[in-house]
Amino acid sequence: MNFSKLQKLKRGDKVAILSPSFAGPAVWPHVYELGLSRLRDDFGLIPVEYSATKKLGASKEERTADLISAFSDKEIKAVISTIGGDDQITYIKNLPTEPFKNNPKPFFGYSDNTHFAQFLWNLGIPSFYGGSILTQYAMQGEMDSFTVKYLNKALFEGGRTALESSDYYSDKSPDWNDIKTLNIKRDRVPNVGWIWDDGRDAKGILWGGCLESIDEILRHGLSIPALEQFENIVLMVETSEELPTAENVYRVFRALGERGVLGRIKGLLVGRPKSWYFNSQKNQEEIDIHQKEQREAIIKAIREYNKEICIVQNMDFGHTDPQIPMPMGSEVEIDVKNKKIFVNF
Repeated sequence: MNFSKLQKLKRGDKVAILSPSFAGPAVWPHVYELGLSRLRDDFGLIPVEYSATKKLGASKEERTADLISAFSDKEIKAVISTIGGDDQITYIKNLPTEPFKNNPKPFFGYSDNTHFAQFLWNLGIPSFYGGSILTQYAMQGEMDSFTVKYLNKALFEGGRTALESSDYYSDKSPDWNDIKTLNIKRDRVPNVGWIWDDGRDAKGILWGGCLESIDEILRHGLSIPALEQFENIVLMVETSEELPTAENVYRVFRALGERGVLGRIKGLLVGRPKSWYFNSQKNQEEIDIHQKEQREAIIKAIREYNKEICIVQNMDFGHTDPQIPMPMGSEVEIDVKNKKIFVNF
């Protein structure tokens, strides 16, 4: 598993803003513009919008053309997704490889963008699982300082970094249809920190993403790392606003176990599960129960196939905030004794 060494950005660089999945900027332009203003003002980067970025219902061909154009343009130093979606499974597998392989650069996106991150992985190109325009950059009121810290690591600084756990988190999504919500900070609740199910220390390459997307990849028979590669992989997963039940989460992990994946991985990192959405507006007690049931389902599934690896849950990546853009395709180290996790940005 040889991965490209990506160049870090500097202030004043141009970055492509794309919608490889859902064109959220067409529906919530005020949220999009807030995110762009933060990118310019707080990070000193120059956003470059492409033809399908704000085009609702853009075809697969149009989105393919944007991805190819952004990676091929030498002036573009990184590519940032606007938001996720639900249909990358239908076209990412058909992308030509040469434009990306010949022009590796950082890509930021999560959720449905798991599919494109996996495509890049197959080409030996690292990516960052997190940091989308409408979600992290356009955070209501102001950006989370925790998120900003790790975005700076991913964009500009790099290096081996000891991850930290946030003191708080936010799960409840704002109503973007109401422009006034952009000025109202989200409610935050105390975070209990990482939850460890101890095993052996681990060092490996980070791979994974949204569990629902991984499930789709498995269902459609698309490429995932080879079994021998999983012997050097630390798996990372998290669940989305679809709020899968603990039983469904267990079944996806069982599928990974039956494929021989779980018995080979070096360790498992799990993002805090999204537990509230508009069609399931749980109170805090119900949120706590949802999170606990998912944690227990994951441990049950893993231990049926691997009793030795360390499992760390309730981490700050995925569909809740604040968020760490996890460096997929880079080395991660789990120090069980000292309860430390190190990644290379």
